Amino acid sequence: MTSGRIERRELWALPVYDDFLAWPGARLMLRLERTVIHKATGELHREVAYALSSLDLASLNADRLLTLWRQHWHIENRVHYVADVTLGEDACRVRSGAGPRVLSALRRTVLTTLRLHGVSNIAEALRVFAQFPYRAVAHFILL
Repeated sequence: MTSGRIERRELWALPVYDDFLAWPGARLMLRLERTVIHKATGELHREVAYALSSLDLASLNADRLLTLWRQHWHIENRVHYVADVTLGEDACRVRSGAGPRVLSALRRTVLTTLRLHGVSNIAEALRVFAQFPYRAVAHFILL
């Protein structure tokens, strides 16, 4: 049985005209169509995504634009997903006053501190530090 997948991406970019779309800073309308075939099952999955961009089409080519789009999702997956899922940001019920901003800043501080100290698996590090809190203190004070 063959594992893996075959993925094809098609990207369309059109300039935004002020009389068509009054969105501040928008210069491009983007449409990305992804088609994925899972080799093991033959299952076909198609997804279409849309975006607006402040970039100028004249200064880009399709490969560069697609790279920028993928880098955006790298940031989303690396930062926001970890904060949402591992640190429970979406499940947090604090909704008023400065609480949400303070907790978000603390979560980002934890993530940044762990990454600056070479931690690649945030969830695993948090489990270890939760079980052995003295290790967290010793790890960061002694470094």
